[in-house]
Amino acid sequence: MSLNVCPCGEGEYQSCCQALHLGQIKAETAAQLMRSRYSAFAKHEIDYIVKTTAIGQQQALDVHAITDWSKANTWLKLEVVQAKEKLDKNHAKVEFKAHYHDGEKEHIHHEVSHFVKHGGAWYFLDPTTDQKITMKQPCICGSDKKFKQCCAQFL
Repeated sequence: MSLNVCPCGEGEYQSCCQALHLGQIKAETAAQLMRSRYSAFAKHEIDYIVKTTAIGQQQALDVHAITDWSKANTWLKLEVVQAKEKLDKNHAKVEFKAHYHDGEKEHIHHEVSHFVKHGGAWYFLDPTTDQKITMKQPCICGSDKKFKQCCAQFL
């Protein structure tokens, strides 16, 4: 893959995901955020991966494991299967296939990811953290709602 081509496949990196990675702009849709996160894995932009995860989950991320996963693989291409941008007022989901090579063979990571919009920005809802979340606690996305009334159904 050329250095100029954005890993997400949507154009040149400088005019695609780079401005997102640098914090110059915010993703306008959940699909754009997901694409930029894929590109962040390919470009080893680990801080961006952390910053675009739900605010209440960021401290629970295994940054070392994320870094290892990013660097251990060659990221080949991204396929967006479908994006549903309006599950409700603030939630969306994106189904995708991330193609990568682990040094021995090619793999496809097929996932349906959920996202939440809060404070004008989209965030990834990470189902893999080891957090103990109760239904009555404030939501992990930072909204003023209880977890059960906001993001619980998407994790």
